[in-house]
Amino acid sequence: MYAQTTSRPSTSSKRTEKEERKLKKIAIFREQEEGENVFQRDFSVGARLNTDGWSGFVEMGYRKSRKVVNYFQFEFAEKKNPKETKRQGSGGSGFSFTERPFIYGKVNNFYQAKLGIGQRYLIGGKANKNGVEVDAIYYGGLSVGLLKPYYLNVKSQDGPEQEVKYDPSNPNNNFLNDGKIIGAAGFGKGWSDLSVVPGLHARAGLRFDWAHFNEVVSALEIGVNAEMYTKKIQIMANQDDKQFFFNAYVSLQFGKRWNRR
Repeated sequence: MYAQTTSRPSTSSKRTEKEERKLKKIAIFREQEEGENVFQRDFSVGARLNTDGWSGFVEMGYRKSRKVVNYFQFEFAEKKNPKETKRQGSGGSGFSFTERPFIYGKVNNFYQAKLGIGQRYLIGGKANKNGVEVDAIYYGGLSVGLLKPYYLNVKSQDGPEQEVKYDPSNPNNNFLNDGKIIGAAGFGKGWSDLSVVPGLHARAGLRFDWAHFNEVVSALEIGVNAEMYTKKIQIMANQDDKQFFFNAYVSLQFGKRWNRR
């Protein structure tokens, strides 16, 4: 009888410890799912659609306080002119559908490599797993503009086709002669003529994170972006060159969060 009475508390104690561990796991799971996001690090990748082009980016965040996260971002983008329209060449052998379509009047492809630092400021956390976390974002940094000349295959006066780029001092090179244009040159053409234009950029917006679990990043961001370069950028031959660019954007990004060990 004595042995039986002493074994019962031991069994009960084990059962209690097992239930406590189970409850602790449930509490941690619920905190990850529904609690406040307090993870110390986050990493995400995303794509941005701008009113004047597109971009892709990677982002790394470092929590500074309960409401503030500092983040670094690297972005690669291309700007488009709203007047860009693709055409089919008419100066070739008659089989124009076999040639690459071209953009009439395009002088340069304008790419940008951007590196900057910003902050996310918590406006409203999600109350449960179906809620949305809302952050204000402000961000700025350096921008390196990359101008790649746009080449066309054109029919020369001697007969054989040749690859030409826009030359304002030589209007007779058929670059703007619609009847002589065969099609666009390959994407690899023009990289040896790349020119670099430094600049600055800044951004402000709102970010909405709808992920069910706080350790996951699933966010949509909307806002405005401004860029200034050290000289005017020529994208089209028949349009005004610009030194200052302003656009609106929407972006999607996905990633993960974790705590520093």
